[in-house]
Amino acid sequence: MTKSISPKPGIDRIALYQGGASQLEGRSDVLKLSSNENPFGAPDAAKTALVASATNIHRYPPTDHASLRAAIAEVHDLDVNRIICGAGSDEIIAFLCQAYAGEGTEVIYTAHGFSMYKISALASGATPVEVPERDRTVDIDAILAGVTAKTRLIFIANPANPTGTMIDDETTRQLADALPPHVILVLDGAYAEYAEGFDGGASLIETRDNVVMTRTFSKLYGLGGLRIGWGYGPQDIIDNLNRVRGPFNLSTSQLATAEAAIRDRDWAARCLSENTKNRAWMADALAALDVPSDASSANFILARFQNEAEANACEAAFREDGILVRKVGGYKLPQCLRITVGTQADCRRVVASVRRFRETQS
Repeated sequence: MTKSISPKPGIDRIALYQGGASQLEGRSDVLKLSSNENPFGAPDAAKTALVASATNIHRYPPTDHASLRAAIAEVHDLDVNRIICGAGSDEIIAFLCQAYAGEGTEVIYTAHGFSMYKISALASGATPVEVPERDRTVDIDAILAGVTAKTRLIFIANPANPTGTMIDDETTRQLADALPPHVILVLDGAYAEYAEGFDGGASLIETRDNVVMTRTFSKLYGLGGLRIGWGYGPQDIIDNLNRVRGPFNLSTSQLATAEAAIRDRDWAARCLSENTKNRAWMADALAALDVPSDASSANFILARFQNEAEANACEAAFREDGILVRKVGGYKLPQCLRITVGTQADCRRVVASVRRFRETQS
Protein backbone atom coordinates (compact mmCIF):
# COMPACT_ATOMS: atom_id res chain seq x y z
CA MET A 1 0.00 0.00 0.00
CA THR A 2 1.34 3.43 -0.94
CA LYS A 3 1.75 5.68 2.08
CA SER A 4 -0.30 8.83 1.53
CA ILE A 5 -0.19 10.46 4.97
CA SER A 6 2.94 12.42 5.79
CA PRO A 7 3.83 15.33 8.10
CA LYS A 8 4.55 18.79 6.83
CA PRO A 9 8.11 19.42 5.59
CA GLY A 10 10.70 19.55 8.36
CA ILE A 11 9.04 17.20 10.84
CA ASP A 12 10.89 14.16 9.50
CA ARG A 13 14.19 15.98 10.06
CA ILE A 14 13.66 16.27 13.81
CA ALA A 15 15.88 13.95 15.82
CA LEU A 16 14.08 12.58 18.88
CA TYR A 17 15.27 14.35 22.02
CA GLN A 18 17.34 12.23 24.40
CA GLY A 19 17.20 13.30 28.03
CA GLY A 20 19.95 12.69 30.55
CA ALA A 21 20.24 9.14 31.84
CA SER A 22 18.96 8.52 35.36
CA GLN A 23 19.60 4.83 36.09
CA LEU A 24 22.43 2.33 35.99
CA GLU A 25 21.61 -1.35 36.06
CA GLY A 26 22.67 -3.01 39.27
CA ARG A 27 23.44 0.23 41.10
CA SER A 28 21.40 1.68 43.96
CA ASP A 29 23.78 4.56 44.66
CA VAL A 30 23.53 6.35 41.32
CA LEU A 31 24.58 9.99 41.35
CA LYS A 32 22.68 11.72 38.56
CA LEU A 33 24.57 14.73 37.28
CA SER A 34 23.31 14.57 33.70
CA SER A 35 20.31 16.94 33.67
CA ASN A 36 21.40 20.09 35.57
CA GLU A 37 18.86 19.56 38.33
CA ASN A 38 19.01 21.33 41.69
CA PRO A 39 20.66 18.80 44.05
CA PHE A 40 18.64 20.23 46.94
CA GLY A 41 15.32 19.70 45.17
CA ALA A 42 12.41 22.11 45.55
CA PRO A 43 11.74 24.28 48.62
CA ASP A 44 9.44 22.87 51.29
CA ALA A 45 6.92 25.63 50.61
CA ALA A 46 6.58 24.40 47.01
CA LYS A 47 6.07 20.81 48.12
CA THR A 48 3.38 21.91 50.57
CA ALA A 49 1.63 23.91 47.85
CA LEU A 50 1.71 20.92 45.50
CA VAL A 51 0.05 18.65 48.05
CA ALA A 52 -2.56 21.28 48.94
CA SER A 53 -3.44 21.77 45.28
CA ALA A 54 -4.78 18.21 45.10
CA THR A 55 -7.96 19.45 46.77
CA ASN A 56 -8.93 21.29 43.60
CA ILE A 57 -7.68 19.06 40.81
CA HIS A 58 -11.25 18.51 39.63
CA ARG A 59 -11.43 22.21 38.73
CA TYR A 60 -10.05 23.74 35.57
CA PRO A 61 -7.10 26.03 36.25
CA PRO A 62 -7.24 29.79 35.64
CA THR A 63 -6.41 30.69 32.07
CA ASP A 64 -4.65 33.97 32.86
CA HIS A 65 -2.06 32.61 35.33
CA ALA A 66 -2.58 35.90 37.17
CA SER A 67 -1.29 34.90 40.59
CA LEU A 68 1.92 33.32 39.28
CA ARG A 69 2.56 36.19 36.91
CA ALA A 70 2.11 38.62 39.80
CA ALA A 71 4.69 36.73 41.86
CA ILE A 72 7.17 36.71 38.98
CA ALA A 73 6.62 40.42 38.38
CA GLU A 74 7.13 41.18 42.08
CA VAL A 75 10.34 39.17 42.42
CA HIS A 76 11.92 40.43 39.19
CA ASP A 77 10.40 43.94 39.11
CA LEU A 78 8.66 43.41 35.77
CA ASP A 79 5.42 44.53 34.11
CA VAL A 80 2.95 41.78 34.99
CA ASN A 81 1.03 42.28 31.74
CA ARG A 82 4.07 41.37 29.65
CA ILE A 83 4.69 37.99 31.27
CA ILE A 84 3.54 34.72 29.70
CA CYS A 85 3.69 31.31 31.36
CA GLY A 86 4.21 27.96 29.68
CA ALA A 87 4.90 24.28 30.18
CA GLY A 88 8.62 24.86 30.63
CA SER A 89 10.50 27.51 28.69
CA ASP A 90 10.46 24.98 25.84
CA GLU A 91 6.80 25.81 25.24
CA ILE A 92 7.55 29.54 25.06
CA ILE A 93 10.22 28.75 22.45
CA ALA A 94 7.66 26.73 20.49
CA PHE A 95 5.11 29.58 20.75
CA LEU A 96 7.66 32.00 19.29
CA CYS A 97 8.34 29.73 16.32
CA GLN A 98 4.63 29.06 15.84
CA ALA A 99 3.74 32.76 15.90
CA TYR A 100 6.68 34.29 14.04
CA ALA A 101 8.40 31.62 11.95
CA GLY A 102 7.11 29.21 9.33
CA GLU A 103 7.61 28.11 5.75
CA GLY A 104 9.89 30.43 3.84
CA THR A 105 11.51 31.90 6.96
CA GLU A 106 14.73 31.19 8.85
CA VAL A 107 15.60 30.74 12.51
CA ILE A 108 19.18 31.28 13.66
CA TYR A 109 20.86 29.46 16.53
CA THR A 110 24.53 28.90 17.42
CA ALA A 111 26.65 25.79 16.87
CA HIS A 112 26.48 24.53 20.45
CA GLY A 113 23.01 25.93 21.15
CA PHE A 114 20.17 24.11 22.92
CA SER A 115 18.67 21.48 20.62
CA MET A 116 15.08 22.72 21.08
CA TYR A 117 15.81 25.78 18.93
CA LYS A 118 16.33 23.65 15.85
CA ILE A 119 13.50 21.29 16.76
CA SER A 120 10.96 24.09 17.23
CA ALA A 121 12.08 25.79 14.03
CA LEU A 122 11.60 22.60 12.03
CA ALA A 123 8.25 21.93 13.67
CA SER A 124 7.03 25.35 12.54
CA GLY A 125 8.14 24.74 8.97
CA ALA A 126 11.01 27.23 9.16
CA THR A 127 14.58 26.59 8.04
CA PRO A 128 17.02 26.35 10.97
CA VAL A 129 20.31 28.16 10.35
CA GLU A 130 23.31 27.26 12.47
CA VAL A 131 26.12 29.79 12.91
CA PRO A 132 29.53 29.14 14.50
CA GLU A 133 30.61 30.08 18.00
CA ARG A 134 34.03 31.33 19.04
CA ASP A 135 35.78 29.30 21.74
CA ARG A 136 32.45 27.81 22.83
CA THR A 137 30.94 31.28 23.26
CA VAL A 138 28.23 33.03 21.25
CA ASP A 139 29.80 35.10 18.45
CA ILE A 140 27.57 38.04 17.54
CA ASP A 141 29.52 38.74 14.34
CA ALA A 142 28.73 35.23 13.13
CA ILE A 143 25.08 35.72 14.03
CA LEU A 144 24.83 39.01 12.17
CA ALA A 145 26.54 37.49 9.15
CA GLY A 146 23.83 34.83 9.10
CA VAL A 147 20.90 37.26 9.12
CA THR A 148 18.96 37.52 5.86
CA ALA A 149 15.64 38.93 4.71
CA LYS A 150 14.13 35.56 5.69
CA THR A 151 15.39 35.61 9.28
CA ARG A 152 12.62 35.94 11.86
CA LEU A 153 14.07 34.65 15.14
CA ILE A 154 17.52 34.38 16.72
CA PHE A 155 17.89 32.13 19.76
CA ILE A 156 20.82 32.41 22.14
CA ALA A 157 21.08 30.90 25.61
CA ASN A 158 22.78 33.21 28.07
CA PRO A 159 24.34 31.58 30.06
CA ALA A 160 24.61 28.89 27.40
CA ASN A 161 23.84 25.21 27.60
CA PRO A 162 25.93 23.02 27.39
CA THR A 163 28.95 25.34 27.54
CA GLY A 164 28.13 27.47 30.60
CA THR A 165 29.65 30.51 28.89
CA MET A 166 27.87 33.83 28.47
CA ILE A 167 28.16 37.17 26.70
CA ASP A 168 28.00 40.41 28.67
CA ASP A 169 25.23 43.02 28.61
CA GLU A 170 27.08 45.35 26.25
CA THR A 171 27.67 42.58 23.69
CA THR A 172 24.02 41.56 23.86
CA ARG A 173 22.99 45.19 23.43
CA GLN A 174 25.21 45.52 20.36
CA LEU A 175 23.58 42.45 18.83
CA ALA A 176 20.05 43.70 19.49
CA ASP A 177 20.82 47.15 18.08
CA ALA A 178 22.37 45.73 14.90
CA LEU A 179 19.37 43.58 13.98
CA PRO A 180 16.93 44.62 11.25
CA PRO A 181 13.38 45.39 12.44
CA HIS A 182 11.91 42.10 11.17
CA VAL A 183 14.06 39.97 13.51
CA ILE A 184 13.30 39.03 17.13
CA LEU A 185 16.20 38.26 19.48
CA VAL A 186 15.27 35.57 22.01
CA LEU A 187 17.41 35.35 25.14
CA ASP A 188 17.02 31.94 26.74
CA GLY A 189 17.68 32.52 30.43
CA ALA A 190 17.16 29.03 31.81
CA TYR A 191 20.35 29.50 33.85
CA ALA A 192 20.16 33.29 34.31
CA GLU A 193 19.79 33.10 38.10
CA TYR A 194 23.20 31.43 38.40
CA ALA A 195 25.00 34.43 36.87
CA GLU A 196 25.46 36.91 39.70
CA GLY A 197 23.90 40.31 39.08
CA PHE A 198 22.37 39.26 35.75
CA ASP A 199 18.75 40.14 34.93
CA GLY A 200 18.44 37.74 32.02
CA GLY A 201 18.02 40.60 29.56
CA ALA A 202 15.07 42.32 31.24
CA SER A 203 16.65 45.80 31.11
CA LEU A 204 17.35 45.32 27.40
CA ILE A 205 13.72 44.40 26.76
CA GLU A 206 12.47 47.55 28.48
CA THR A 207 14.11 49.79 25.88
CA ARG A 208 13.59 47.72 22.72
CA ASP A 209 10.72 46.16 20.80
CA ASN A 210 12.68 43.24 19.29
CA VAL A 211 13.92 41.31 22.35
CA VAL A 212 12.21 38.55 24.34
CA MET A 213 13.55 36.46 27.23
CA THR A 214 12.53 33.03 28.44
CA ARG A 215 13.02 31.62 31.94
CA THR A 216 12.31 28.38 33.76
CA PHE A 217 11.44 26.91 37.16
CA SER A 218 13.23 23.65 36.29
CA LYS A 219 16.73 24.60 37.46
CA LEU A 220 17.12 26.85 40.50
CA TYR A 221 13.63 26.15 41.83
CA GLY A 222 13.89 22.36 41.47
CA LEU A 223 10.62 21.92 39.58
CA GLY A 224 11.85 20.11 36.47
CA GLY A 225 9.29 17.36 36.98
CA LEU A 226 6.40 19.83 36.76
CA ARG A 227 7.46 21.68 33.58
CA ILE A 228 6.90 25.37 34.28
CA GLY A 229 8.47 28.28 32.45
CA TRP A 230 7.78 31.88 31.56
CA GLY A 231 8.67 34.59 29.11
CA TYR A 232 8.86 38.37 29.06
CA GLY A 233 8.86 40.79 26.15
CA PRO A 234 7.17 43.66 24.33
CA GLN A 235 3.40 43.75 24.82
CA ASP A 236 2.50 43.03 21.19
CA ILE A 237 4.74 39.96 21.06
CA ILE A 238 3.38 38.60 24.34
CA ASP A 239 -0.17 39.20 23.13
CA ASN A 240 0.54 37.17 19.99
CA LEU A 241 2.09 34.34 21.99
CA ASN A 242 -1.02 34.25 24.17
CA ARG A 243 -3.14 33.94 21.02
CA VAL A 244 -1.47 30.62 20.16
CA ARG A 245 -1.20 29.44 23.78
CA GLY A 246 -3.72 26.84 24.87
CA PRO A 247 -6.07 28.28 27.52
CA PHE A 248 -5.26 25.60 30.11
CA ASN A 249 -1.57 24.95 29.34
CA LEU A 250 -0.64 24.98 33.03
CA SER A 251 -2.44 23.03 35.73
CA THR A 252 -3.58 24.32 39.10
CA SER A 253 -0.79 22.29 40.71
CA GLN A 254 1.88 23.77 38.46
CA LEU A 255 0.72 27.32 39.09
CA ALA A 256 0.47 26.97 42.88
CA THR A 257 3.79 25.16 43.24
CA ALA A 258 5.71 27.61 41.07
CA GLU A 259 4.31 30.60 42.95
CA ALA A 260 5.35 29.14 46.30
CA ALA A 261 8.81 28.32 44.94
CA ILE A 262 9.60 31.75 43.55
CA ARG A 263 8.42 33.49 46.72
CA ASP A 264 10.90 31.54 48.86
CA ARG A 265 13.83 33.90 48.37
CA ASP A 266 15.86 32.44 51.24
CA TRP A 267 15.81 29.04 49.54
CA ALA A 268 16.93 30.53 46.25
CA ALA A 269 19.77 32.42 47.95
CA ARG A 270 21.04 29.31 49.75
CA CYS A 271 20.97 27.21 46.58
CA LEU A 272 22.80 29.89 44.61
CA SER A 273 25.44 30.24 47.30
CA GLU A 274 26.08 26.50 47.39
CA ASN A 275 26.22 26.29 43.59
CA THR A 276 28.74 29.13 43.33
CA LYS A 277 30.99 27.60 45.98
CA ASN A 278 30.81 24.02 44.71
CA ARG A 279 31.12 25.02 41.04
CA ALA A 280 34.38 26.85 41.69
CA TRP A 281 35.77 24.04 43.83
CA MET A 282 34.97 21.31 41.31
CA ALA A 283 36.27 23.29 38.33
CA ASP A 284 39.56 24.00 40.11
CA ALA A 285 39.95 20.41 41.32
CA LEU A 286 39.31 18.98 37.85
CA ALA A 287 41.68 21.49 36.25
CA ALA A 288 44.38 20.23 38.62
CA LEU A 289 43.73 16.77 37.13
CA ASP A 290 44.24 18.15 33.60
CA VAL A 291 40.50 18.44 32.91
CA PRO A 292 39.94 22.13 32.14
CA SER A 293 36.64 23.96 31.67
CA ASP A 294 35.55 27.43 30.64
CA ALA A 295 34.38 29.73 33.43
CA SER A 296 30.77 28.65 33.95
CA SER A 297 27.89 30.95 34.83
CA ALA A 298 25.42 28.09 35.20
CA ASN A 299 24.85 25.10 37.51
CA PHE A 300 27.19 22.83 35.56
CA ILE A 301 30.65 22.81 34.06
CA LEU A 302 31.69 21.58 30.63
CA ALA A 303 34.74 19.40 31.28
CA ARG A 304 37.15 19.24 28.32
CA PHE A 305 39.35 16.27 27.49
CA GLN A 306 42.14 15.83 24.97
CA ASN A 307 39.87 14.10 22.48
CA GLU A 308 36.61 12.19 22.09
CA ALA A 309 38.22 8.88 23.02
CA GLU A 310 39.43 10.21 26.37
CA ALA A 311 36.04 11.80 27.09
CA ASN A 312 34.27 8.52 26.37
CA ALA A 313 36.73 6.60 28.54
CA CYS A 314 36.18 8.97 31.46
CA GLU A 315 32.41 8.78 31.03
CA ALA A 316 32.69 4.99 31.21
CA ALA A 317 34.77 5.32 34.37
CA PHE A 318 32.10 7.57 35.86
CA ARG A 319 29.51 4.90 35.15
CA GLU A 320 31.66 2.30 36.87
CA ASP A 321 31.61 4.57 39.90
CA GLY A 322 27.84 5.05 39.70
CA ILE A 323 27.99 8.60 38.33
CA LEU A 324 25.93 9.78 35.36
CA VAL A 325 27.06 12.84 33.40
CA ARG A 326 26.04 14.10 29.96
CA LYS A 327 27.92 13.31 26.76
CA VAL A 328 27.54 16.25 24.40
CA GLY A 329 28.68 14.92 21.05
CA GLY A 330 25.25 15.87 19.72
CA TYR A 331 26.15 19.48 20.47
CA LYS A 332 29.36 19.16 18.41
CA LEU A 333 31.46 18.82 21.56
CA PRO A 334 32.46 15.14 21.51
CA GLN A 335 35.61 15.83 23.53
CA CYS A 336 33.58 17.20 26.44
CA LEU A 337 31.35 16.00 29.27
CA ARG A 338 28.75 18.21 30.93
CA ILE A 339 28.72 17.71 34.69
CA THR A 340 25.99 19.17 36.91
CA VAL A 341 27.20 20.90 40.06
CA GLY A 342 25.80 18.88 42.95
CA THR A 343 26.32 19.05 46.69
CA GLN A 344 29.80 19.31 48.13
CA ALA A 345 29.81 15.53 48.63
CA ASP A 346 28.67 15.02 45.03
CA CYS A 347 31.47 17.19 43.69
CA ARG A 348 34.06 15.36 45.78
CA ARG A 349 32.77 12.06 44.42
CA VAL A 350 33.18 13.36 40.86
CA VAL A 351 36.74 14.52 41.48
CA ALA A 352 37.67 11.25 43.19
CA SER A 353 36.36 9.34 40.17
CA VAL A 354 38.41 11.43 37.75
CA ARG A 355 41.49 10.99 39.95
CA ARG A 356 41.08 7.22 39.78
CA PHE A 357 40.59 7.46 36.04
CA ARG A 358 43.83 9.42 35.68
CA GLU A 359 45.69 6.87 37.79
CA THR A 360 44.62 4.07 35.44
CA GLN A 361 46.07 6.01 32.52
CA SER A 362 49.52 6.43 34.04
